Amino acid sequence: MRLLQAMAGARHGGAEAFFERFATALQRAGTEQLVVVRHEERAARLAAAGVPVRTLRFGGALDLATRWRFGAILRAWQPDVVLTWMSRATSACPRGRFVHVARLGGYYDLRRYRACDHLVGNTRDIVAWMARQGWPAERAHYLPNFVTVPAAARLERPEGVPLALALGRLHRNKAFDVLIDAALAFPELHLWIAGEGPERAALEARAAPLGERVRFLGWRDDTAALLATADMLVCPSRHEPLGNVVIEAWAAGRPVVAAASVGPAALVRDGETGLLVPVDDAAALAAALRRLAEDTALAGRLAEAGRRAYEAEFTEEAVVARWRAFLEGVAR
Repeated sequence: MRLLQAMAGARHGGAEAFFERFATALQRAGTEQLVVVRHEERAARLAAAGVPVRTLRFGGALDLATRWRFGAILRAWQPDVVLTWMSRATSACPRGRFVHVARLGGYYDLRRYRACDHLVGNTRDIVAWMARQGWPAERAHYLPNFVTVPAAARLERPEGVPLALALGRLHRNKAFDVLIDAALAFPELHLWIAGEGPERAALEARAAPLGERVRFLGWRDDTAALLATADMLVCPSRHEPLGNVVIEAWAAGRPVVAAASVGPAALVRDGETGLLVPVDDAAALAAALRRLAEDTALAGRLAEAGRRAYEAEFTEEAVVARWRAFLEGVAR
């Protein structure tokens, strides 16, 4: 089975980070693949990991050169399966003698995916939504993400105070404004926010009254070290199809507090594998964070249960095996 993957996403982002992990894991597992990406930095990282890679501009609907060059790569490589990630790469993919699979990490406009043979969602709710939109259920498939969080040394941190970590793009959907308001209501809490995005300036202004209790870390590639350092992971998102950061925290053995948006609510069993609070409720979020900070026994139980949930479904070995079986099946 020869696979070509195409990713035309942003330089940074959760889907983009998982794509790199996934392509590298498939390479380790012996999959014969070629990867096409948009950004030179991503191509360099993949090449360093031994993944065969090409770059295309992926400039949008008027970028006819990318579509022509994409077709030339397909004709030369002759894949059995083409796996495109999200809308831009899917729209740029020419038709050909291959099975076209698109992977969705959100509730995207399915009109852009009409030429595909199969769609993959990384949550069960996304797959159910595809069927509700009229996509044939037998061609909609659930395949989850995996995370790898290696052991890492702790970073320097404030001692004697609770430290919560939040990870994600600084966008309104992530509700970091609500998290900052929660920190205002929990004066002992220190907060690290790792990510970049259009809301950074507004969030920094909102957090100014907290002084050194809030740190904006920018985009970070040392998630394992950040999780090793923090006492808890908080995911306050208003809109979150999956909540990959929840799985990362579980893998690292850290307790989780999350707003009950679609993805985290599907992952977390409230009071068992984490604490769920209503979306956009800063007071409830502050109370949950305080509860974890003050009840170390509860925090330990949640962390242990989260780790078991991770090992049951979201390890690299388990997810890659499911993906390889799926790809080989559709290729046949």
